[in-house]
Amino acid sequence: MIPTAGIGLKARHFDEAMISSAVGLWFEVHAENYMVGGGPRLAMLEQVRAERPLSLHGVGLSLAGHELPDVEHLAALKRLIDRFEPFLISEHLAWSRWGSRALPDLLPFPRSAEALLIVCRNIDFAQSLLGRQLLIENPSHYLDVNGHNWSETDFLGEVAARTGCGLLLDLNNVQVSANNLGFAAGDYLASFPVDKVGEVHLAGASSDAHLQLLIDTHGAPVADEVWDLFGRYLENHGPVPTLIEWDRDVPVFPVLIAERDKAARMMAAISKKEREYV
Repeated sequence: MIPTAGIGLKARHFDEAMISSAVGLWFEVHAENYMVGGGPRLAMLEQVRAERPLSLHGVGLSLAGHELPDVEHLAALKRLIDRFEPFLISEHLAWSRWGSRALPDLLPFPRSAEALLIVCRNIDFAQSLLGRQLLIENPSHYLDVNGHNWSETDFLGEVAARTGCGLLLDLNNVQVSANNLGFAAGDYLASFPVDKVGEVHLAGASSDAHLQLLIDTHGAPVADEVWDLFGRYLENHGPVPTLIEWDRDVPVFPVLIAERDKAARMMAAISKKEREYV
């Protein structure tokens, strides 16, 4: 099966997910939720993986942190990789650890020459131990950090060139950051190193009217602006595996699969157009 559009797998949707007839459907899970010794979580994932492609999405490697990624965390991730053979593995361009403390957020950093060396060192270390390529996701931003020497898109492109990693283009993160920092989402997309993109994420955000912020909650339908960015990406670059993320206020399965089906139809239309021009 060739993966097209997928959804984040939730245990409450397991029965419906297993009997879904959607062509090209695949599932993504947060790796840290399955770093356990056994039990129903892994049993569920075994059944899903037997039927559908699977992707692992991590949130805990702290690739922009000053210290090397935690070797025990990497060992647990490698056990999942070896057991379930995901077709994609992804992580974030962020930091979340300070010494022995793990922080419950994906935190920003100044894109300096020093940070570039640290991020590349950490990705090299992780990919070497895992024996697999990582896709690195562009972050959401809520305030402008001082000290940047690189634009984010140039920084990501340089990281990919130096480490051989791929990129995960989260279009909701682009829209959130564009709103919060005051830049044009289309300009960001136009400058993104799309030749390195191995996956696209689509999600919904929440708004704080008082602060005039968009917040990357993954708790709403995909916004029209994000669908527009997705359409622009498809027109210019063609489809890659695309995920609908919905992690808060998760709806019933038919609502979630309808979002996924919209993405799949947009991808199929582009693929058909490309075939007609061959």
